Formats: sequence, C-alpha cells, structure tokens
Amino acid sequence: MDNGANIHPLAAVSPGAEIASGVRVGPFSSVGDHVTIGRDTEVGAHVAIEGHTTIGEGNRFYPFCSVGTPPQDIAYGNEATRLMMGDGNTVREYVTINRATTKEEWETVIGNHNYLMAYAHVAHDCRLGDHVILGNGATLGGHTHIGEYAILNAFLAVQQFVRIGAHAFLGAKAGIDRDVPPYMITAGPRAKLYGVNQRGLKRRGFSQETIDVLKKAYRILWRENKRLDVGISQVEREMEMIPELKLLLDFLAGSKRGVIR
Repeated sequence: MDNGANIHPLAAVSPGAEIASGVRVGPFSSVGDHVTIGRDTEVGAHVAIEGHTTIGEGNRFYPFCSVGTPPQDIAYGNEATRLMMGDGNTVREYVTINRATTKEEWETVIGNHNYLMAYAHVAHDCRLGDHVILGNGATLGGHTHIGEYAILNAFLAVQQFVRIGAHAFLGAKAGIDRDVPPYMITAGPRAKLYGVNQRGLKRRGFSQETIDVLKKAYRILWRENKRLDVGISQVEREMEMIPELKLLLDFLAGSKRGVIR
C-alpha cells in the first residue's frame, strides 16, 4: 500500500490490496485482497470493492455502491474472473458492478470517463466504452457491449448479449432486446428506432454533412420497409463510404441478435 493514500481508520482495507498515492477511502468501506486502485481515486463511505478488480486513476465511488462482486450466474464456480475499470469514472450511490464469468474473456470492462447514476447495474462480462452514461436504475444484462458516448436513460433494461452502438441515445423505461445501431435514437416500452441522434451528434462536433449522410442511410435502411440486407447493399452501392457510415454498416453486419427497427 502506498503511504500517500488516505485511509479512514474505520475502513477495512486488505493488506493484499494495492492502493496508490492520493487514493482516499472513507469510513466503513471495504477493499478486498486482489483489488488495485490507481492514483487520486476517491472511495466514499460504505463502499464495497472486492474480487480481482483493477481500477484506474481519478475515479469516484459514492456511498453504498458495490464493485467487483461475483457474477449473478448460477454456473459461476468462484473462478478468478476480473473487473477492469479505466480512469475518470463516476459511480453513484447503490450502483452494482459484477466481475465476469468464464463464458467470454473472463473480464467485465469499463472504459474511461463514464457516468453511472444511482442504482444502475452492470452485469458480468459487460463492456462499456468511454463517456457512456447510464441513467438511474438502468440495468445491463450479462455480456452487453456499449460503444462510446452512448446514453442509456433511466429504468431501461438491456437483454443479455445485446450491443449498443456508439453515440446512440436510448429513451427511458424501455426494454432493449436487440442491437441498437450507432448514432440512432430509440424510445418506447418495447424500444423502436426514431431516427438519427442529431442533437447529440451536433453537440459532439459532427458536421451537418456527416449527419445528413447518416439520415439518408437511415431512410434507406429503415424507412423504406425493405429487408435489412437489401438496404445495406443499396447504401453501399449509392452512397459515399465515410467513416461514420462504415461504422454503422459494420455494426449491422456483425449483429447476431438482430437489430431494433
């Protein structure tokens, strides 16, 4: 343990944990044997961090969140699976983040600068990119993959093995049972697509020309009521292949669960 860490006398930090300089651990928090916490991370009061969990620098954990606990999977046999978290993440009250099972790559992965609001749940084997926002009570089933800058609003639930594309915006109180394409908006109790996330893309510096390309692709792929493979072929044939459009088409081609329409 680094002597530069500030550990409250009422915290329980294992001698086997690796705690870097500038880390602060609040009262009644517990940090387990195999946990590594990077510089300047703040662990508030009543936080539990356990398992083979590696946390980067500058993260903040609010009271009563639970990080690195075993997966909620009856087949799990106490294997040394992992949770890996990057830098600059915010984990609010009562968030739960489970470490992985052995069914994929033995890792639950959370990138950098994500914001997980109160009561959100990240299940085993999930993978979050950077700058993802999970609203209050948002629930991710196991093996969910989420691209950068995606926003998932409050009290939605994502089924296992679903992928959420980069820069997607998912409305609240929704059930997500298939893949959500990058750059798109979904809404409704049984979520449907409602076009390109224009406002979000503008905020992140996408040009109007790029947004117009994505809007045209959306019309061809979903508004013209044709089979998705036919629409993809038409887009490839008729449109200039800018990087954002290629990302969208590659995402569609890689779907195993099907795509929300």
